[in-house]
Amino acid sequence: MKKLGFGFMRLPLLDANDPASFDEEQICKMADAFLAAGFTYFDTAYVYHGGKSEEMLRKAVVERYPREQFFVADKLPTFSLKTPEDVPRIFQEQLDRTGLKYFDNYLLHCLDTENYAIAERLDCFSFCLEQKRLGKIRHFGFSFHDTAELLNEILTAHPEVEFVQLQINYLDWESEKVQSRLCYETAVRHGKRVIIMEPVKGGKLVNIPADAEARLKALEPALSVPSWAIRFAASLPETMMVLSGMSSFEQLSDNIGYMQDFKPLTDDETRLCLEIGEQIAHQNDIACTACHYCTEGCPMAISIPEYFALMNRQADAAEYTALTAENGKASDCIECGQCEEHCPQHLPIIDLLKTVASAYEA
Repeated sequence: MKKLGFGFMRLPLLDANDPASFDEEQICKMADAFLAAGFTYFDTAYVYHGGKSEEMLRKAVVERYPREQFFVADKLPTFSLKTPEDVPRIFQEQLDRTGLKYFDNYLLHCLDTENYAIAERLDCFSFCLEQKRLGKIRHFGFSFHDTAELLNEILTAHPEVEFVQLQINYLDWESEKVQSRLCYETAVRHGKRVIIMEPVKGGKLVNIPADAEARLKALEPALSVPSWAIRFAASLPETMMVLSGMSSFEQLSDNIGYMQDFKPLTDDETRLCLEIGEQIAHQNDIACTACHYCTEGCPMAISIPEYFALMNRQADAAEYTALTAENGKASDCIECGQCEEHCPQHLPIIDLLKTVASAYEA
């Protein structure tokens, strides 16, 4: 299987303010090109695009191609589970949304200290193993956002898990918070294959400092900046798949171009990526990946990732004012905390929104 996976979480939209306003024609065209190039892996989740990603996958892929021509990964939203009954209900809803009889990969979504406790309390591991026995799941794993210490604890308690999905990129490789390298090494030590998410850090490794970009272009003028981030992730020996949330046909074409006949980075190229990652890490940017988990239940409809992006770009107040025309202001935050509960990066969002308000609403 080729190592590039199509993440159905940043799909092209007709209305940037409506996460379900899919550009269906473009998405189908993207799926066609992806499959025609020999790539087969599609990744979705219950909460992506306001709960509509799975249905879009059904329309673009499941209803248009024979089942044996594609591979689907879906995820149980541990953070949304309240009672034992929620687990089979949501699982069946996912099968219905996607139009599938089984999932190739099925994951417990976004395990961290809190969500792991939920998964244990509701016996999610046993449920998934039973679905695997019944043939509704082919392979079972989990996605993870926490410390290597917790990852080791989970994998020790649950050796039945076949793979883990980790946030790995050359910016987070030595991060004390994300612990990409430590988590990767922990998974490998337990004999698990690794699926990689956020290889370009939500776009942060697309727009890098000009001098860093010049260093990459000096080596490979024809390759795009994000290609280095995805190739860095794919070059790790135990990487089975690298997910990319592609928002346009152009992004898809670029990714296919350099992943079609993938060649791992050399040692010198890997060192260069890590040097650039260290350089970027010294900037005081907000480490948001624009996953939008924080906005799904925001009672004030605050466009949190977009406001953080403005801060990182040091955009002027006019851009902020334009965004607030149809969204809540940063100062509208009522500090309910649901955003921080759902943030995979564990950002202090409430405090950061106060910073945004001070910068743009003074």
